[in-house]
Amino acid sequence: MIIVVDGINRGRYGRLLDEMFALRARVFGERLGWDVDVVNGREIDMFDALDPAYVIGLNDEGHVVSCVRALQTTGPHMLADVFHEILDGEPPLRSATLWESTRFCVDTAALGRGRSRNSVSYATCELMVGSLEYAQDAGIADIVTVIDPIMDRVLKRSDCAPYDYIGRTTPMGKTSALAALLDCSDERINRLRAFAGISGDVFATPEMEQALAGDMPLPHTAGQSHASSAAA
Repeated sequence: MIIVVDGINRGRYGRLLDEMFALRARVFGERLGWDVDVVNGREIDMFDALDPAYVIGLNDEGHVVSCVRALQTTGPHMLADVFHEILDGEPPLRSATLWESTRFCVDTAALGRGRSRNSVSYATCELMVGSLEYAQDAGIADIVTVIDPIMDRVLKRSDCAPYDYIGRTTPMGKTSALAALLDCSDERINRLRAFAGISGDVFATPEMEQALAGDMPLPHTAGQSHASSAAA
């Protein structure tokens, strides 16, 4: 199940944001060893102060198991201002119809393996579907994303391979990073859905959103479709 938290509604979802920042700390600070600021077990950077949109994946109990951040490329963003070494001298791409996707991560400790609904693979694909559909609805044509080589392989295996890359692969922490381009087309979304077996709406219903805002138990929705890797 996917929920989008942005500058308009973020005041309603403090608990989800806290869980999301804690997940980011575990993935980027501990597991990947990236040079990120972790305070009180939460990874938060200067771009989180710019009112980005967060696409967040939740389990059946309403806890965060995956997340990704979306920023406009017309203003400050990570590829232009932090990961500029990846660009290898090229100017950053800037367009009103191009968003940057960063901080993509999945809670591999809380999810199992395989292709079940509570697996890492399913949660990863569901988050990608939610991100692409959210961007498409917002009028975004393409996404640039800073990813590690593992995530690059995940994209290729799930029939969601980038259509191009920018700059060069750059060492970072215990791994390396590269910048990839994805279109937000129906074709890409349909391929990804088919690969993961995701049907129906992946987004939380208004009733679920209300329950999550009030930190209440989620209403039961039988048969609802819900849909280790990381991106910067």
